[in-house]
Amino acid sequence: MLRIVYLATADARGHLMRAQLLAHALRGQGAQVQVFTTSDEGARFLAGFGIDAPVLSRHYAVQFDELQNMLRRETDRNVAHYVFRPSRMLRDVMRLHGWLRDADLVVNDSFHPALLFMGAMPGWRRKVVHVYGASLRRALEGNFSGRLPGPAARAFGRIVAWQIGRSGARIAHDFAQGEPVHDGRSGHALATPVAVAAADLGGSGHAPLAAVYLNPHFRDEVLADGMERGLAAAGLASHRVGEGYARREGWLAQDERWIDAVARSALIVSAPGMAALSVARVYGKPILLLTTDQPEQASNARRAAQLGLRHRTVAWRGDADAFAHAVAAAARDLGSDDSAIATAAQGREAAIERLRPWCELLLRLAGTRHAATASDEACPAARRAD
Repeated sequence: MLRIVYLATADARGHLMRAQLLAHALRGQGAQVQVFTTSDEGARFLAGFGIDAPVLSRHYAVQFDELQNMLRRETDRNVAHYVFRPSRMLRDVMRLHGWLRDADLVVNDSFHPALLFMGAMPGWRRKVVHVYGASLRRALEGNFSGRLPGPAARAFGRIVAWQIGRSGARIAHDFAQGEPVHDGRSGHALATPVAVAAADLGGSGHAPLAAVYLNPHFRDEVLADGMERGLAAAGLASHRVGEGYARREGWLAQDERWIDAVARSALIVSAPGMAALSVARVYGKPILLLTTDQPEQASNARRAAQLGLRHRTVAWRGDADAFAHAVAAAARDLGSDDSAIATAAQGREAAIERLRPWCELLLRLAGTRHAATASDEACPAARRAD
């Protein structure tokens, strides 16, 4: 039995959704998969999908405000404390060492510092595969651009790129990726996987439906009020999910079958994360993008425009009435677009097709490492330096 360890960071829920999708799919193919994450909230999220995920470390996390804007100084401080305090990253490296020893493959989704380090080191690196959104890698390598002197910012980017490039394999995913691409070495490009809707969804109700998902960093009650009023003014009922609004009437903290609401919907509302844009593309739905200060999501929104994905963007400026008006206007514009919308069945089939190459590739990578390990154990003298 192939053994795969999957570490999914819990900064946002896209990494966790990908982890549970792939864990279930790989287990269905006979692999043994152990998922780990980086927060108690992330573990509870995964538990809702039937995944038992112990927490590796509670010290590492990207920092956000209540509107999902990235707090750069706070994030830099948190990461520095994690990396340089021996009780944090060093402790995690020691724990991960045991898991790497017993695993055929270790998936790092996305860019956890301990596995970035281990993925560049002899003896460990061949088992590590980094999984990341293409826009997230660009944002990470350019993290200090404009904030440090040019040579220092470029040096940081080169160090990160070197660490990523040293790993056994890399999988860059993108919402607009077509057929899988292999660079002939250890790099792969795949389309971002999305959840598969139920085969029989039934009717969509009396009013057109907006399927809303806001990740846990959205907590501003005034923003939620403006969004609700805006969608209602556009004549849309809404199915609203957001952990930050768990106590707000009409919202769910989590919905494991949110994808079914998407398949029935006339419109998706979410931030421009890779997962949300992938869902819109696969299920053929227009999407209203709530933009925030995150470099990779700003890049995603620009690419959505370049690729002609049916979308509108709105930004929260602190004025609930203006925000409600902007949401209503954007939703009406998207509703008046007469472009063809995919059927739920078409979207479901497309989602299944996106997931298949992931399973094939990860199983192949794990199988290669399993065979290499077996060969080393059978003939220790044949081992070679990394």
